[in-house]
Amino acid sequence: MTTNVARPIVLCVGGHDPSGGAGILADAEAILAAQAFAVTVVTALTDQDTCGLRQIYPQSCDQVEAQCRRLIADSPPHAIKIGLLASSGIARALSRIIHDHPNLPVILDPVLASGAGQAFVDAALLNQMRRHLLHRCTLVTPNLPEAYTLTDGDSPDACAAYLLSTGIRWALITGAHDDTEQVTNRLYGANGARLEWNWPRLPGDYHGSGCTLASAIAARLAWGMEMAEAVASAQDYTWNSLSHAFRTGRCQLTPNRLYHLRPS
Repeated sequence: MTTNVARPIVLCVGGHDPSGGAGILADAEAILAAQAFAVTVVTALTDQDTCGLRQIYPQSCDQVEAQCRRLIADSPPHAIKIGLLASSGIARALSRIIHDHPNLPVILDPVLASGAGQAFVDAALLNQMRRHLLHRCTLVTPNLPEAYTLTDGDSPDACAAYLLSTGIRWALITGAHDDTEQVTNRLYGANGARLEWNWPRLPGDYHGSGCTLASAIAARLAWGMEMAEAVASAQDYTWNSLSHAFRTGRCQLTPNRLYHLRPS
């Protein structure tokens, strides 16, 4: 038996989507596609499918914190990816964990609404994110509506300025929900860096595109890539996952995160 770790570990903390399009299952697929390994802690069970969300069932914040700490002690991760928080208590618990592991890159995908538009957060959770969690993250990856909700900004640049002012080192604001011919994603760094990518807008609606992108970035950071390189590579991977999307249900398409794999 070998004891060498051949693949970097990413700790994924987020909700369980039983349809497999988003949440923890999406995270694990995107991380597997990058040849990294996902360990997972579920913040919430959900009642949802490709057509939308009906109910969220948050898990105990003490249980989430204990399981995260147990995994970190047993399987030290090279990065942490955070998705659906589900409660203000979980936000505070994750803030404590990140505080105790300041050298780990933390990627926050601030899941504030489903792909079908149903809201996931209340005022208390949004307040806890702003006060206790944002400044501890290495990268936050909101889409434009999420960026506006998080910051009350009126443009991508204004939203990024607010996010960076909290102490976040990097902010990637994605444009999939913008009404433009192309999808424009913008990366802002606390060091003054500003990079922009334009992607052809694909037809259709997709379930879990944000999870896919954030997890793909986390896996690449776990492998040791620099931020700009990781973000560029993860966008290319995500666009291809969406362009190869397939139908698993009646409504939104599911990204084909393992599009490059074929059975032998």
